[in-house]
Amino acid sequence: MNTPNKLLMEQARESLKGKWGVNVLVAFVYIFISLLLPVKPLTVATLTKIVIMSPLWLGLAMFYLAFSRGENPKFSYFFIGFKSWIRSMKAYTLMMLLLLCWFLLLIIPGFIMGLAYSQTVYILADDKSIGVYNAIKKSRAMMKGHKLKLFYLYCRFSGWMLLSVLTLGVGFLWVLPYIQTTRAKFYEDIKGGEQSSETQE
Repeated sequence: MNTPNKLLMEQARESLKGKWGVNVLVAFVYIFISLLLPVKPLTVATLTKIVIMSPLWLGLAMFYLAFSRGENPKFSYFFIGFKSWIRSMKAYTLMMLLLLCWFLLLIIPGFIMGLAYSQTVYILADDKSIGVYNAIKKSRAMMKGHKLKLFYLYCRFSGWMLLSVLTLGVGFLWVLPYIQTTRAKFYEDIKGGEQSSETQE
């Protein structure tokens, strides 16, 4: 499938109707914890951030995949990533190291690979049996021909991000769920397209 970004955003807004309460709470906790843990290169603080944020990173993806599929996950579901703690830390760390290597080469290749790796967390959330490295490889394969589309999707949120900054960050409590739901819809869309291609083959 190749659903237009505008339609993916409309689908996300429709999913969020009447369900903003739990989503704002998830956004608040995720943002609060991420801001509470400062990043200082090669320090205990950085390791602490990885240990805590990696399962939350996975949990956020699992929460919004469930949400985008019409389920009604409870707030506690956001912490489900801690059940796959080691797996999430491996994935989070490996992706950060790979992206760091790409960014050390040049900014643009690093940004492109960031788009290529973007579906890794959803693949891990969707398939508990897949290994970390294979999830990254699968993300790169899935994003072939879709990187520019995802970039344009991010651009569509730039105005909302600016508005959130102007509200001293309060707006992010609503923008984060909007973005995450749309990203989950994007994953479902390209995943569906990939499965269709495999069936045709």
